Amino acid sequence: MLKPVSIGPVTIDVPVILAPMTGVTDMPFRVLVKRFGAGLTVTEMIASEAMIRETRQSLQKAAWDQREEPVSMQLAGCEPGRMAEAAKLNEGRGAAIIDINMGCPVKKVVNGHAGSSLMRDLPLAAALIEATVKAVKVPVTLKMRMGWDHQSLNAPELARIAEDLGVKLITVHGRTRCQLYTGSADWGFVRKVKDAVRLPVIVNGDICSVADAEAALAQSGADGVMIGRGAYGRPWLIGQVMAALTGRPVPADPPLAVQHGVVREHYAMMMDLYGPQVGVGVARKHLGWYTKGLFDSAVFRHAVNQLNDPVDVVSMVDRFYEERVRLELMAA
Repeated sequence: MLKPVSIGPVTIDVPVILAPMTGVTDMPFRVLVKRFGAGLTVTEMIASEAMIRETRQSLQKAAWDQREEPVSMQLAGCEPGRMAEAAKLNEGRGAAIIDINMGCPVKKVVNGHAGSSLMRDLPLAAALIEATVKAVKVPVTLKMRMGWDHQSLNAPELARIAEDLGVKLITVHGRTRCQLYTGSADWGFVRKVKDAVRLPVIVNGDICSVADAEAALAQSGADGVMIGRGAYGRPWLIGQVMAALTGRPVPADPPLAVQHGVVREHYAMMMDLYGPQVGVGVARKHLGWYTKGLFDSAVFRHAVNQLNDPVDVVSMVDRFYEERVRLELMAA
């Protein structure tokens, strides 16, 4: 049974958290996940330099809705002063928590000496953490991997440094940077981080079901779980895991008629946030995830991805779901 977790003055009653995922966990998706149930949501990773310059993309990533409070905003960077300045800006925009990214394995981020590349430079990592913590009054958290590779599994060392510098919670993805997203997450390794600090520790990686969440907690001894790719097309998954881990009945997946409404609402929110010119492209991956596994979904995805007018897209979505709802009712 999960217990509440305190992150400074912020209490997470059920620590089942939506992971920050670039291009996925924008405000529309987070709002939906929060409605179905989430202890905490985290924004997409925002580059500290872009945040300071207030680029259009960084402002979109930092946009949040009162329905998802408290919100954690994640920053990435490699220069302590700029990280501190970006953290102050996000605090001013209403962030309840600032999360530092030292886990992103993407080449573009790593080549900029940010994300998981900081696990190869602990003095710089420490300087970034110290500057960020000192810059804001809200709590600061840290997300990392096990290490750069299996010859340098230094997450416990970095966790101890972070604790000494005032970080309030640590999340560990159970892979190295060099693994990217291949192989399987090592939930058992996270126990070494848990044993190294007194802080709450969250386990992350390959948690795609209630059973995965239970196994990850058992193997890691962590205080909560963070779910990322498992929530693709399933904004209700985190709520299901929350129910299971607090001894409540686990809700079934919504019927297709309800899923249809969720897809329509999500699509409309994306059009509002991005505008149709950008939004149609952003939404394509979500439509693919929502419909995966449904009858003839591959044909649908191929066809809908050719459309550029959101009105035409919604019309095709409606036809697709209405036919599947009819088949579902016939089979009932």
